Amino acid sequence: MNKNKDILIQNAVQRLKVQSAQIENALGAKIDIDTLTGIKAKVTKQVFYEVRPSEYLPIVVGENAFAEDLLTYKEYSIGNDFESGIISGGSNQTRTEKADAAIEGIKVPIVDWRKMVEYNLMELGKASRAGNWSLVEAKERSRYKNWQLGIQQVAFLGLSSKTDVDGLLTQSDVAANTATIPTFMKLMSTSQFKTVIDNILSDYFANSGSTVMPTHFVIPMSDWLGLGTPTSETYWNGSKRSWLIENFKEATGNPNFKVLPLVYSQKAANLEFLGGGTGLNRYAMYRYDDESLRMDIPIDFTTTITDTINGFDYQSAAYAQFTGAKAYRPKEMIYFDHEV
Repeated sequence: MNKNKDILIQNAVQRLKVQSAQIENALGAKIDIDTLTGIKAKVTKQVFYEVRPSEYLPIVVGENAFAEDLLTYKEYSIGNDFESGIISGGSNQTRTEKADAAIEGIKVPIVDWRKMVEYNLMELGKASRAGNWSLVEAKERSRYKNWQLGIQQVAFLGLSSKTDVDGLLTQSDVAANTATIPTFMKLMSTSQFKTVIDNILSDYFANSGSTVMPTHFVIPMSDWLGLGTPTSETYWNGSKRSWLIENFKEATGNPNFKVLPLVYSQKAANLEFLGGGTGLNRYAMYRYDDESLRMDIPIDFTTTITDTINGFDYQSAAYAQFTGAKAYRPKEMIYFDHEV
């Protein structure tokens, strides 16, 4: 019994030591070494899932700074059918048909953002003793990374705290098709896969009112990785992924057609945004055109000069403005969803 009690006491003491070390090392610079410890000059930094949102949708930077919202006009052509304009040479026309135009406005809210960085002389002095680590640079990197990852999420999923700020995958006006892609394409047989490819473009073209072809197709990352399996089809020597890309290039007549993988398209990454408690695996087909789809950043990430009022505490602010993504011509975009 005493032995077990001693073990419990030792464990409790060890936990207290760990907790105490965490508090003392709150700055991140206190690490125990001895006389035989060598310190590497290079510091290993944390990594994140990062993509360039501008590869997926148009992003306009630097227009309409300090506004509260953005107004975009949509123009419409108005008039009877073409043949109503035909006239007869010998007749007395009592009425001449007219063509006209109209506009409507779409407002998109602008979000203001700022983050502080602060430190003091005591922190700087202690951190400098690490020898190869800059506290100021680390804090600045942390703030900028916070901005980059935040804008990345907004571009694809919008904001959970603001329901009027949507992302590429959360457009409320875009139709969602739940029949065409019933499961991951990597799991389909060759015949199922061919049928799905044919139906995807047909569904998109019908959704657009038979007016335009898409330029981009975004798919879940897990599907992209799984489509690399080679196929034995005699008429296509390659993977399902290559088959998918080349088919869309040929069918749309666009040699630059892009199929892009995205982690945010997967169910596990978008539970909060797309389907409440269930989530969705979401594929998105659309046109990369700033008149059709766009995100705005009126003020890009900007920092103020680091300053102090007492010579001991230092502080700087970073600020920016951004909108969510907005489908201005929502029929030129379509979602394909499945939960499996």
